[in-house]
Amino acid sequence: MIRPPFPRALTAGLLATGFLVTTGCGADVEPAAKAGPATVTVSNCGEDVTYARPERPVAYDVSGAEKMFSLGLADQMRGYVMNELGDPSIEGSPWRKDYSEVERLGTERITREIVVDAKADWVLAGWNSGFSEERGITPALLDKVGIASYLHTETCWDYGDKSVDVTPLEALYTDLDNLGKIFGVEKRADELVTDLKDRVTALKKTWPAGDDPAKVFVYDSGTDQPFTAGRHAAPNDVITAAGGTNVFGDLDKGWTSVGWEPVIKARPEVIVIIDYADQPAKDKIAYLKSLPSLKSIPAVQDNHFLVMSYGDAVSGPRNVTGAEDLGRYLRSVGL
Repeated sequence: MIRPPFPRALTAGLLATGFLVTTGCGADVEPAAKAGPATVTVSNCGEDVTYARPERPVAYDVSGAEKMFSLGLADQMRGYVMNELGDPSIEGSPWRKDYSEVERLGTERITREIVVDAKADWVLAGWNSGFSEERGITPALLDKVGIASYLHTETCWDYGDKSVDVTPLEALYTDLDNLGKIFGVEKRADELVTDLKDRVTALKKTWPAGDDPAKVFVYDSGTDQPFTAGRHAAPNDVITAAGGTNVFGDLDKGWTSVGWEPVIKARPEVIVIIDYADQPAKDKIAYLKSLPSLKSIPAVQDNHFLVMSYGDAVSGPRNVTGAEDLGRYLRSVGL
C-alpha cells in the first residue's frame, strides 16, 4: 500500500528539491540523502508501505524523537511532541542539543490537530502510545488528510492483524533500518545498528558463568496495582541483555498492570525504578519499602534498587545504554 496518497504540494516539492537531506550532531551528509528514488517501500507492522521522502516529519515522545536524532535527522524535522512527564530524560540524553533546536509542538499526548496545524507530512509514533482509535489519531485517519505515518515496530504486536512479533531490541533495529531507508541515510542507520548490536554482544560477555539470571522487577508506577513491563516492552530486552530475567517476561503484554501478589511470589532480586518528572524515584523507592507485603522479597531486603531514565526504558537507541547500566549494577551486587 501507499501511505498516504501523495499531496499535490508534497509531490511538487519532491520533484523540485531532489531530496536534499542534511544531518545533525556533526554527521556527514550521505550521498544517498542528496538524491534517490521518488519513493521507498518498507515493511511496517506486516504491511508493505510506500513512502515519499518526508519533508515535514513529526515524532512523538522520546522513542520517536531519539530514533530520528540518532540518525542525524534533527535538521529535517518539523518538530516533536512529548509529554512533560518525560522531561528528565531530555537532560540525560546524548541528543540534548537536538531537543533544544527542534521545535516542541506539544507537552502532552500527540493529537491529529497538532500534526495538521504543523502541516506535517509524516508522523512517527507507537500504537496506543501515540496513535489511538479512542483519541482519533490513527494511520488511517491521517491518510485521509494526506499525512503519512510509521508505527514503532515494538508496538506492532497489538496492531492490525498482530502478525509481527519480534523482541523489543529486534524491533528497534528494524525501525532504525527502515527510517534509514525512508530518509535516505541507510549508511548511518547500518552503522548505528551495528554499533548497538556490538555493544549488546560485548555486554553478554560480562554475564556470570553458570548462574541463574538475576530476577528483575520493573516498577514504573502504581499503588493499588504496579505498572510494569511485559515481554513486548523495551525493558524486557534491556534486562535480558544485562544478564537478568524480567519476572513478568512471560506476560504477552507491553506495559501493563499486575497485582502485588505476583510481585511477592516472583521474589525479584533487583527492582528497576523508572524515573519521571512528577514521580521522583526516591519517593517510589520509599513507597515500596513502606509496604509490609514487600519486606520479604530479596530486592527490598537487600536494598537493590536501580533508577533508570524513562529515555532508557522506552524503545530507542538508549535501550543499550540502559542495559549496560543495569549490567554493571548487577555485577556490582554480585548478580
